[in-house]
Amino acid sequence: MAQLLGLPVFGPDGESIGKLRDLVAGLRTDAQPPRVLGVVVELATRRRVFVPMLRVTSIDAGAITLSTGSVNMRHFTQRPNEALVVGQLLDARVHVTATGSPAVVVDVAMEPTRTRDWVIDRVAIRERTGRLVRRGPVQVVDWSQVRAPGVLELAGHPQAAHQLLAVFDSMRAADVATALQDLPSKRRYEVADALDDERLADVLAELPEDDQMDLLKHLDEERGADVLGAMDPDDAADLLAELSDRDKERFLELMEPAESAPVKRLLEYSSDTAGGLMTPEPIVLTPDSSIAEALARVRNPDITPALASMVFVCRPPSATPTGRYLGCVHIQRLLRDPPFDLVAGAVDKELTSLRPDASLLEVTRYFANYNLVCAPVVDDEEHLLGAITVDDVLDHLLPEGWRERQSRHTGVGTRA
Repeated sequence: MAQLLGLPVFGPDGESIGKLRDLVAGLRTDAQPPRVLGVVVELATRRRVFVPMLRVTSIDAGAITLSTGSVNMRHFTQRPNEALVVGQLLDARVHVTATGSPAVVVDVAMEPTRTRDWVIDRVAIRERTGRLVRRGPVQVVDWSQVRAPGVLELAGHPQAAHQLLAVFDSMRAADVATALQDLPSKRRYEVADALDDERLADVLAELPEDDQMDLLKHLDEERGADVLGAMDPDDAADLLAELSDRDKERFLELMEPAESAPVKRLLEYSSDTAGGLMTPEPIVLTPDSSIAEALARVRNPDITPALASMVFVCRPPSATPTGRYLGCVHIQRLLRDPPFDLVAGAVDKELTSLRPDASLLEVTRYFANYNLVCAPVVDDEEHLLGAITVDDVLDHLLPEGWRERQSRHTGVGTRA
């Protein structure tokens, strides 16, 4: 069933509906195989809806096809006797009935019955030794051959997250954040514990404020500081600004000085000003740098497309706050000019800059007037302090709680 994740879903006339994101199973208290109640489909609008299995007409290696009929678009609320196959069953700990050996669920398989129901009839498991999973072969057994398969003891025992992380590996951080919001708290914590600091930092930045705070409180202080240090300074500053002064100072003390310094500078500004919106880590070059060097910098996959849309030219030092700001070079100009030319000859000196105390309204008008996705923030002494990207502006323009509303709209659909 894990191999179905991400498959395209088509309607009866071949029209694209969306992608399969999970399956919902009804758990049982006896040894009978659980019934697959339906699938979770993510529409093109990123809304996630529940589609009953009776609406699924075909499943193959390349696509899933639905029959005609209406789909309930309301938000799915998981019932006590249900489980998300990928979100909860994979990596669950079980015991093999015949031997009593502990094992971990690697995957599960389903098949149709004579009554047109789909049931989970087989389980792929790998045995465990203590807290470690053996590197032995995967065994495929009947559902009845694992102990307590009806409930899988999901509420009381920790699950590993290897299979779920494998699913998340190819997803964008924003999509992983949405998926995490659909998981029970216990499972969400297990995934957070298993993610590396950099990946967790990216996901944390995409979560609603309440979920950010919840996960940060779950982490121990030292790891929380490491994750904050791995976040973009502006995202870390936004999160720290919501903490008490005591907690904020504690995390800043635990962070590496090189990571906490830009965050401290950002915390000096109000969150709805240019200074509070900016990132202090734009691409900065000295005037004697070449076009080729500038292009190499914007090719960095860790730089967002918006931030890579222009480089800023300043006198040394090139770390923010920089030396005297000379101007910016747009990526289109970098692509047109010979690679051996200097960036000093391609500088746009006519584009005005924003002051750190500029209001959100002023920043919004600036982006609208100049049709930009990135803008420089310069102080009164002409030092470059940072850059604002359009996504930072949108985060503050959208209504409060927009991430929670997105989660509700993109969550699993409820049953008809």
